[in-house]
Amino acid sequence: MSQGQPASGALLRGPRLYMVMAAAVLAMLLGSLDSMILGAAMPRIVGELGGLDRLSWLVTAYMLTIAVSTPVWGKLGDMYGHKGAFIGAIVLFLAGSVLSGVAQSMSQLIAFRALQGLGGGGLMVGALAIIGTLVPPRQQGKYQGVISAVMGLAMVGGPLIGGVIADQLGWRWCFYVNVPVGAAALIMVGWLQLPRRRTKARIDIAGVILLTLAISAVVLITTWGGKDYAWTSPPLLGLFVLAVAAVLALCYVERRVAEPLLPLALFKKANFSLITVAGLFLGCVMTSAVTFLPIFQQVVQHASATNAGLLLLPMFAAMVAVSAFGGQFITKSGKYKAFVILGGAALTAGSFLLSWTDRDTSPVVLGVFMAALGLGMGLLTQTTLLISLQSAELDQLGVASSTATLARSLGGSVGVAISGALFAGAVTGARTADGTPVSGTGGAQPDPAVLARLPHALRLAYENAVADGTSRIFLFCTVLAGIALVAGCFVKEVPLRTANVPDGDGDEADVRAPDPAQPGSPANP
Repeated sequence: MSQGQPASGALLRGPRLYMVMAAAVLAMLLGSLDSMILGAAMPRIVGELGGLDRLSWLVTAYMLTIAVSTPVWGKLGDMYGHKGAFIGAIVLFLAGSVLSGVAQSMSQLIAFRALQGLGGGGLMVGALAIIGTLVPPRQQGKYQGVISAVMGLAMVGGPLIGGVIADQLGWRWCFYVNVPVGAAALIMVGWLQLPRRRTKARIDIAGVILLTLAISAVVLITTWGGKDYAWTSPPLLGLFVLAVAAVLALCYVERRVAEPLLPLALFKKANFSLITVAGLFLGCVMTSAVTFLPIFQQVVQHASATNAGLLLLPMFAAMVAVSAFGGQFITKSGKYKAFVILGGAALTAGSFLLSWTDRDTSPVVLGVFMAALGLGMGLLTQTTLLISLQSAELDQLGVASSTATLARSLGGSVGVAISGALFAGAVTGARTADGTPVSGTGGAQPDPAVLARLPHALRLAYENAVADGTSRIFLFCTVLAGIALVAGCFVKEVPLRTANVPDGDGDEADVRAPDPAQPGSPANP
């Protein structure tokens, strides 16, 4: 622990506690609101800028740069202090938001979304690292439950806000709305007094480059495979070789540098590795749902952008409710494994139920299916973060939080790319009863205003294709959620630390609740 750094567990009281929580929540809201708001506006964006075949790249580019930059922000915070890294991430995110709002083509918008992602990679990392530094793990369940609940409320309001903005102000304001939220976060973070670190170690540049190559190759494989290129084509085979080589080289480099970008020792802890896998597939399912459910509701169920936001309420309301309850329970009991298993089960069940949706599925039934999915999302969101931080030492909280965020972001990036390919395949291959293809007739644009002008047969074929594409996406998500469930079943129930305090050598020592079964404990002298 660096000199002058306060020990966790006895720092946060009164106004200081509220300041930390408010700063963390505002920063997280930036990224959460952006994704939630944009989902409802996507049909309008495609209707104005075109580029349906690149629709998934609006999410993929953002998630890809988040994945690449997340470990860098976490390491910068660990090495030089979390406050400066936090502020830099917010400023970069806001710059990307403003530029996205003035984009004049789909290519420009994708590029500016990538810039947003570079800043977005440090938002949740910074917030989680600050909480992890100042709040002991035993108490983090309560605070992370509050944060998850607030983020869930943002997810409830985000699609509604996005729908109102898209209907009334235009989709560009979906990006401009980030500015006041970001300004408030900057002011709040600026007032925080956090410990400063100074280190002579250098950033692991080789690790950054290799990780970027590996992540980019994986995302491009999942984005292009089976759509732009055959799976056995030279470009995809070359990308596969590049991904494998980059991963192997990354493992070699990370074992030898003084300050590794991804300390491999963390992955030797079974709980950390298992919960990282669960977070990876949680990101796949969550991002796919938020991206494609609004399109299904607007195109198939004929909802406006505003109403599509409201129709997502069951999913996010369930997420809010379970987050608030789960955080309190974990804090009082110190138990969390049951929540991991229940979360995986609910995520799997919700995905499977949503895979049965079609044109005849009523909004009420769809709402029940989404509530099951939201239940799983809420249970897994806070437990994956909690277990990641619990598994790390105090001087590695930035890396632990960035790895957890990286797993979810990478999962979201790869998941939405594959989901986008499944969706596009269903739509571009659709035909009317007389064999007329939907693609190339103006029917391949998910803008309700465009669809309303199509002949009935063509519009019906397109709606069936969207329903079929949505079903394929959630069948894919069912498999991923099932893997997350299996990983959660192997997580071990490790007692949560009640405080992080420096030992005689200045290192972190775990202070745990007494275990009556252990000799020498107060309950068993």
